[in-house]
Amino acid sequence: MVVFTAGAVWFAVQGSEYGTTDILRQYRTRSRLDRDIDSLKQMVDSLTRYKAKVLNDPRTQERIAREEFGMVRGKELLYRFAEPDSQ
Repeated sequence: MVVFTAGAVWFAVQGSEYGTTDILRQYRTRSRLDRDIDSLKQMVDSLTRYKAKVLNDPRTQERIAREEFGMVRGKELLYRFAEPDSQ
């Protein structure tokens, strides 16, 4: 009788399609996914603000033109230092 009662209690807690450990694992997975979603939303917001700056802010556009493409203003001179060829 004790074995039957212990089996019934175990089945009530752990049995069926979704046992206690499965539900706890699903809660942990959901909280991890919620954190990942929040992180990605922050990243998207940051990139959206950066895109708006690139499209509309002249200072950002000038900085990118200078850093990425080596562009200079009218009377400025650009000096490039290159390593000598190794032969």
